[in-house]
Amino acid sequence: MSGMSDAVPAAPARPDRSSVQRRSSLRLFMDARYTRTDFHDGISRYGASLIGAVAPLADVTMVISDEAQLPMLPPGIPWIKVSDPTSAAEPFLARQLNPHHPDVVFSPMQTFGSAGREYGLILTLHDLIYYQHRTPPRDLPEPVRLLWRMFHLAYWPQRLVLDRADAVATVSRTSQRLMRRHRLTSREIRVVGNAPQPVDTPRDPQQSPDRTLVYMGSFMDYKNVEDLVRGMAALPEYTLHLLSRITPVREAELRDLAESAGVRQESIVFHRGVSDERYVELLRRATALVTLSRSEGYGLPVAEAMSQGTPVVLSDLEIFREIGGQDGEAARFVALDGQAAVAWPARVRELEDPTVFEVASRAAVSQAGTFSWEASARALVRLAEEVAARRSRRRRRSG
Repeated sequence: MSGMSDAVPAAPARPDRSSVQRRSSLRLFMDARYTRTDFHDGISRYGASLIGAVAPLADVTMVISDEAQLPMLPPGIPWIKVSDPTSAAEPFLARQLNPHHPDVVFSPMQTFGSAGREYGLILTLHDLIYYQHRTPPRDLPEPVRLLWRMFHLAYWPQRLVLDRADAVATVSRTSQRLMRRHRLTSREIRVVGNAPQPVDTPRDPQQSPDRTLVYMGSFMDYKNVEDLVRGMAALPEYTLHLLSRITPVREAELRDLAESAGVRQESIVFHRGVSDERYVELLRRATALVTLSRSEGYGLPVAEAMSQGTPVVLSDLEIFREIGGQDGEAARFVALDGQAAVAWPARVRELEDPTVFEVASRAAVSQAGTFSWEASARALVRLAEEVAARRSRRRRRSG
């Protein structure tokens, strides 16, 4: 998915129970088997953060496949251990869950075994990126890469997957519209949004930023990091920090590109993964977070930057308009028209005016505040209650 963070996190904080007005009696099982054991990527962070926010609102049980996942998950929540989501037992996962009698099971992915289930099921599809950009992640085994490509050659395999659920969740209104446009499911589609982690005190908008820029995300082809690298030739006094983990081969490709584009070697720094603390430190000093991705489902680093008061320079995508708000306030947009490598440095230059930067920084905090895990948790619990109620009515009618 989009918005992948390679920062090494603490476990997500759980909301204060005193602020919860109503607690559902719903027995909601939440699939945490996609939680990483070393650092959160996008799916892992989404699932863990949502679990922490839902726990005060419902009777939550986490479904894990490895006890090493527990340090990355909110503490104090009951859990059960089942098979790994990539195992041959996945199609028959219900045999392991049915004895626990959940009312509803929520999965942050759509690949969830459902044969013989006796509970409500909510599956999540984050985006439709791989229908437009069918190159799979490079670290997957070749047989999996082949299946990945075949799956995304047509929409009907996804329809079969999603229609196994009682309802489908997605992380943004943009993804919701695309799913409806392509008729990916006959089930109801609700937004259970992504969100940045809470920030106690954003950066001082009146303090001059460093001449640094931050990129957080993968280095897959659709992320268009190449145009970021080329654009640094027009910003010789700036440093671009590429924070995420990267393979040696991909790093060598980008270094060669920088050299051929006339970019100073010192202008680009490969961090190959950073801690949460270092990520926040770099964000709070930077002039902007930059990304020229050609497709996203949400764009979590964008929201994370804005929550710290850091302006963002973004490719002009529908999803970035949804997350970043209006052009010239928190976000500055760049058309992907073949001139992006020339255009984005000019948008950075606008932020060199202290007044412009201050306005953008304050607007960034305000825009980021429109997304929260608490709101997402309430949306999920409402949907799960509706799913449980519909199933209960059907049972009464049938018996």
